[in-house]
Amino acid sequence: MLAHVLAPSCSYRSYHVNGYRMEMGGQSEDVVSEKVTSRAHWSFWVIGAVALVWNAMGVVNIFMQMNPDVLATYPESHRTIVASQTGWIAASVTIAIFGGTLGCVLLLLRKAGAIWLFYASLVATIVVVAHTLSLPVNLSASDIVLIIVMPVAVAALLAWYSKWTAIRGWID
Repeated sequence: MLAHVLAPSCSYRSYHVNGYRMEMGGQSEDVVSEKVTSRAHWSFWVIGAVALVWNAMGVVNIFMQMNPDVLATYPESHRTIVASQTGWIAASVTIAIFGGTLGCVLLLLRKAGAIWLFYASLVATIVVVAHTLSLPVNLSASDIVLIIVMPVAVAALLAWYSKWTAIRGWID
């Protein structure tokens, strides 16, 4: 509840600064603020939905890799990467993908918890990519873009974007 410390005869004006509603009154300039979630721009919903689809494709890929028949259809370099996953890399993959997916859900629900999930997803993605780069696997140019560059770029952009939306007051 927003409390006012203004004289009854004193008029006041209201304005928004970085997602906070500021009440300024007369000459006393008493300020009381309350966190206000502002209306999100239409691009917020588009970016959140596209990011959710991207991460959902990662979830589907994890489950496809569990099926030996599907895994046999993957290129040799991809099968080598999957076969070389130790327990901590499998945990990192899980954190990266499911953390990013849950982060997208929280982002679309406009919850600030998305920020920390995206940070965890970014760190886990970097761990997985570092492990992949340490393997003796010949990756094509398209593999480098799809397996190395895109996951790190998307995870970094989502971590930055979630923080930026919090600053704008679109999530709380």
